[in-house]
Amino acid sequence: MNSIKMLAIVLIVAGGLALAYGSFTYTKDTHQAKLGPIELSVKETQTVNIPIWAGLGLIVAGAGLLFVRK
Repeated sequence: MNSIKMLAIVLIVAGGLALAYGSFTYTKDTHQAKLGPIELSVKETQTVNIPIWAGLGLIVAGAGLLFVRK
């Protein structure tokens, strides 16, 4: 299996995951204060939405690479 076919499969899988989940969430530390022995921190949860066209684009690009003839 050459590297182009492996890249194509990775793109297809990533596109499928993007369509299946549609978004992902991560936690970010935003503020931190230290007042003597007391420490305060704020954690924000942010969600990133993945557009449908991006997932479909990854699948189409992967399929195009998979079926390209040399």
